[in-house]
Amino acid sequence: MEVHFRKAIKEDFARINELFQEMLRAIYGNEDVKGYGDGDLDYYFAGKEDWICVAEVGGRIEGFLSMEVHREAENYLYYDDLSVSKAHRGKGIGTALLDKGEAYCKTLGLSTLVLHVETDNERARELYEKRGFTLLKTDGTRLCLVKRLPGGPS
Repeated sequence: MEVHFRKAIKEDFARINELFQEMLRAIYGNEDVKGYGDGDLDYYFAGKEDWICVAEVGGRIEGFLSMEVHREAENYLYYDDLSVSKAHRGKGIGTALLDKGEAYCKTLGLSTLVLHVETDNERARELYEKRGFTLLKTDGTRLCLVKRLPGGPS
């Protein structure tokens, strides 16, 4: 299986939204989920530091990772949403997307990655722990995880 990674464009919105809703249904076990609204992802398509990496298999988007750059007291890259289609889970696409995020973090000169994961989303938690993320804090039903990359100020 050949996977191609690229920066998402606005025309990818519908497919990204489908994958986002599929992720929410899997997490919450509920078919009645709300996806992104019109314009919710526009800032990712604006050509600035925030962006979405998509994974294509056979020309179809089968996964994505949205990333936001935070320049605060501690600068970091925040993984907002990660989703891989049900048909392609467990095939390394999620791990490869996380690798793309790490590489992007390094190109920005950052060394800290942050994300949130639902406490009961065991599959995602296991993936993040295998990738070196550790608990930073608990936020209600979600865990805030952090990964510090070697070298470079953040």
